[in-house]
Amino acid sequence: MLIESNKIASHNDGLLKSHKNKLVFTASEIGETENIIQKLIDFQIAIPSWALGTGGTRFGRFPGGGEPRSLEEKIEDVGLLHALNNASGAISLHIPWDIPTDHQAIKNLAAQHHLKFDAVNSNTFQDQATQEYSYKYGSLQNVNKAVRKQAVAHNIEVIQQGIALGSESLTVWLADGSNFPGQLNFRKAYQNTLESLEEIYAALPSNWKMFLEYKCAEPNFYSTTVADWGQSYSYVKKLGDKAFTLVDLGHHLPNANIEQIVSLLLMEEKLGGFHFNDSKYGDDDLTAGALKPYQLFLIFNELVEGMDARGMNHAKDLGWMIDASHNVKDPMEDLLQSVEAIMVAYAQALSVDRKALEIAQNENDVVTAQEILQNAFRTDVRALVAEARLRSGAALNPVGLYRDLKVRNGLITERGFKTIATGL
Repeated sequence: MLIESNKIASHNDGLLKSHKNKLVFTASEIGETENIIQKLIDFQIAIPSWALGTGGTRFGRFPGGGEPRSLEEKIEDVGLLHALNNASGAISLHIPWDIPTDHQAIKNLAAQHHLKFDAVNSNTFQDQATQEYSYKYGSLQNVNKAVRKQAVAHNIEVIQQGIALGSESLTVWLADGSNFPGQLNFRKAYQNTLESLEEIYAALPSNWKMFLEYKCAEPNFYSTTVADWGQSYSYVKKLGDKAFTLVDLGHHLPNANIEQIVSLLLMEEKLGGFHFNDSKYGDDDLTAGALKPYQLFLIFNELVEGMDARGMNHAKDLGWMIDASHNVKDPMEDLLQSVEAIMVAYAQALSVDRKALEIAQNENDVVTAQEILQNAFRTDVRALVAEARLRSGAALNPVGLYRDLKVRNGLITERGFKTIATGL
């Protein structure tokens, strides 16, 4: 299913007058709006292939119809999102859920939708039908060397798949850990994991990055082998210059200061990228910004300050990806809302008066520092985000146009009501 440019233009025409009025007001409130708009145009957020179907809970899954049945249909769905917002110009694949049968044909299809391939993701948290050994008691940490070798070989296969598609990064997330005291020797688990990661790292092409994700709990609840940013940092520091920590916003203990974590990892040159989502209790995989928009802004505030301090390119030097999938929303609408929330938080952070904030910090003027940040957060920057879309040929109101065009109904007509996305 394609969205023709004339339908986007017609949609925008009906909203243009109101949008321009909002843009003029926003420009009167914020300086350097042209610079912010250009940065928003350049900023792209990768869409995970697994988020295009309805997510599940431990107890059930309720598909909504029209879900993508193949890698080709997943690419087409991301193409729809990108046509609507021009900010979703990459797709991140999960192997073995998304193994292409014809790499060149898949690359050609992605190019037709103006998409690139972001990080490829390995999967050693599930047993696959064709594998010899089970990951029930861990993969890269497993006490059985044969299991570790199997997991290493899978990651190297994922790298090869990524090379064939033009990806330049590998994301490793481990479910490894333990559920009961005494089940695991922590030191040996760490050493086994490091040895396994070293083998994977050695297989990386020279221009690739390895992102090592961490998670405080689930599916193991007594311990996880890469439990927090410090443990991830410990591994990637030992691995080398191509290894980085990946921050997932849902992978922390309650009330963790994620913005401080981001700042320190940037300072140490070991922040690789993000999985954006939101949470109330744990790894809830909720829409980005749905519950904690101020925290999302504060994270971007540290990102903008830290990246500028190092002369980094906001759009290219870190990996930006959504990792969210839930039961009660149309997955496409959920992703459009997440992208919007991320872009808004980014625009708010770009609008912070850095010089005034630095003066307030140096003078220990806590009140002024708070006022500067909260004024930026409370300023409505949605017109800037919409203007970036408008200049890129995308929709002023992506969710509104998605609904006006009845895209989900069209996908159900094409694919059927009882389709279930591959891999979930």
